Amino acid sequence: MAKNHSPKFLKIVESARAEIPECDAVGLRQMLGDSETLVVFDVRERHEFESGHLAGAVYLGKGVLERDIEKHGLDDDSRIVLYCGGGFRSAIAAKSLKEMGYSNAISLWGGWRGIQAEGLPIE
Repeated sequence: MAKNHSPKFLKIVESARAEIPECDAVGLRQMLGDSETLVVFDVRERHEFESGHLAGAVYLGKGVLERDIEKHGLDDDSRIVLYCGGGFRSAIAAKSLKEMGYSNAISLWGGWRGIQAEGLPIE
C-alpha cells in the first residue's frame, strides 16, 4: 500500500497472502450486512486502534493474537476478518490463525485505509 516496507517483510506477507483468503472494504461492507455471524479484529497497535477503528471491531493486537484468540470463544469455523493499516500485518495474522485451525480467517486487503475510503462506520 502506501508505506515502504523491507524486502524480507514483504516476502513473508506475500507468502501469507498466497495461503489465506482476503477481502477488500467493499466485501467487508457486504459481510457486515449479511445474516452470517462475523467477528472483526483490529490487529494494529493499541494506539492505532484508540485513534479510530471500525465500529464494532474488537482490539486484538497482532503481538498477542495467538495467545489471546481463544479467550474470545470462537469456533474453528467462525467467520473472522482481521485488519491492520493496509493489509500486511493482517495477512500474517490470518495465516497464523489458519495454522491454529481457524478455517475462516480472512484478511482485509486495504485495511484501515480501505475502511475509511469505503466510508464504513468508525468509532
